[in-house]
Amino acid sequence: MVMNLELKNFGVVILAAGQGKRLSCDSLPKVLYEINEKPIISYILAELEKGGMEKRQICLVVGFMAELVKEEIGPGYIYALQTERLGTAHAALIGAEALPAEFANFLVLNGDDSAFYKFNSLADLTEFHLANKNDVSILTCEPDNPQGLGRVVRGENGRIIKIVEKENMTPELEKVREINTGTFCFIRDWFLKHYPKIKPFNSLKGEYGLPSFIEEALTSGSRLGAVKLENSNQWFGVNTPEQLAEADRRKRASI
Repeated sequence: MVMNLELKNFGVVILAAGQGKRLSCDSLPKVLYEINEKPIISYILAELEKGGMEKRQICLVVGFMAELVKEEIGPGYIYALQTERLGTAHAALIGAEALPAEFANFLVLNGDDSAFYKFNSLADLTEFHLANKNDVSILTCEPDNPQGLGRVVRGENGRIIKIVEKENMTPELEKVREINTGTFCFIRDWFLKHYPKIKPFNSLKGEYGLPSFIEEALTSGSRLGAVKLENSNQWFGVNTPEQLAEADRRKRASI
């Protein structure tokens, strides 16, 4: 697989700071839980390498048991420490600031739900982002069962008009199947400029989520676009022991 030349100018931020409390174990970082006898995060790192990306393009934002993550993943990558868990947007900020200045655009991935991504799908997103000169681009999909997930709401022209999180779902919106995967592309200067303008999703804890950038892009008149995964099975969130077991089953079946 030959990497698109444009991707040589892309950085990648992988969010890997989480503890994974819902997985019922406090002794292991979430991204180091294993599926098919390998850490969850190892699959996306291998896929990026398979696509031709270099380690120096990739920043892992670590937090809980950071040294163990570094030891498991190994040298060559950029590691950035999130000392306080202040949300995915805050983690992405730490990663964006740690990337070399040469990367004008960057891709944000969650280390715990990207084990089934194919490089070509990510390349499609980055190429779309550049071709449309977007400030923000997101990857969406239509899973078989979107229950418990937020929804992407589009207008008559197909443009995104809002993202509705699961806490604000209505019976009408339950019929919408398209979700935000949490995978984003940003122009880095735009991201850094607009980060101070986004609102926390949890004002008591001061936590900032990446979906807030969609609202910020819409209200500021910035360029926003989305690419839908052709194969929704490439996105699979691992948040519970049951989902971990299912991810393990799927990965074994795919070999």
